[in-house]
Amino acid sequence: MELPLDEEDGTFTNISLADDSAVHLSGIFSSKVERAHSTMMNADMDAVEAENQVELEEKTRLINQVLELQHTLEDLSARVDAVKEENLKLKSENQVLGQYIENLMSASSVFQTTDTKSKRK
Repeated sequence: MELPLDEEDGTFTNISLADDSAVHLSGIFSSKVERAHSTMMNADMDAVEAENQVELEEKTRLINQVLELQHTLEDLSARVDAVKEENLKLKSENQVLGQYIENLMSASSVFQTTDTKSKRK
């Protein structure tokens, strides 16, 4: 260890190591403890941040999945409505065709009901 040089007269000054070394060692120890504590705090914060990032990614994935399911439900609902409309249209057409066939049958002599008494006369 170099001793400080007294610049005025060019002599070295004696410094007591007993008092200063304890303070210096205490400062070193305190600094190392603070750095270790800071490192642990940073590691804890990094772990919490990583956990938050995982949770955020999971929430984002779930939200996207819910939105996709909502769109699928909307598509299916629209399809059901279209099928209902088509079904009503076909029922109406069937009624019209049924009535038309019934009218044709009643107008045709082939489908007339035969009355045994009227033929004998």
